[in-house]
Amino acid sequence: MDVDLHALPGCSIEGVAVVELLGADAAELQGFFDRSPGYFLAVNGEPATPTEAREELQGQLPAGWCCSRMYWLGYRDSEQQLVAVVNIAADLLATGVWHIGLLLVDTRLHGSGLAQRLHADLEAWAVRQGAAWLRLTVVVGNRKAERFWPKLGYVPVRTREGIRMGRQLNTVSIQVKALAGGQVDDYLRQVPRDRPVAP
Repeated sequence: MDVDLHALPGCSIEGVAVVELLGADAAELQGFFDRSPGYFLAVNGEPATPTEAREELQGQLPAGWCCSRMYWLGYRDSEQQLVAVVNIAADLLATGVWHIGLLLVDTRLHGSGLAQRLHADLEAWAVRQGAAWLRLTVVVGNRKAERFWPKLGYVPVRTREGIRMGRQLNTVSIQVKALAGGQVDDYLRQVPRDRPVAP
């Protein structure tokens, strides 16, 4: 399959367009982060730092990790205002594994169904680009995320403790979703670091 790593996902939501966010968009992304304190308090124990957006757009991966392409996607309404942002890495840890680092919807649109529709479009796009798995990390105790992702078909494969995020140490649940009929064992053969640790 020929993968167009410069293609962006479409958006089935009327009046919403997808753009790629670049370094020049840091101030706009920072404003969006500042309007979403609940998320940052839940995962970092503090509001977004003043340099959060700039650092995120630089796309630094942990040492030893690599991906074929990192995307920061902005979803703009008809007034060109950001209503959602997504960070996703193609082929992270293994070919065909796409990792959602962040899917954040404007607080005023929580409960509107926007996140679910946005995810459906994102998933369809990732499949067209060759993804076989979607992967993400849920902070244990972030109740909204703990309820949201399983409804979309994600299953936990490993728990990690003592992950420093902002001011707090978190326990995180690594979760995956098969996009091409694979079984979790298939995924774990591809990504050994996500194998559960025996008690």
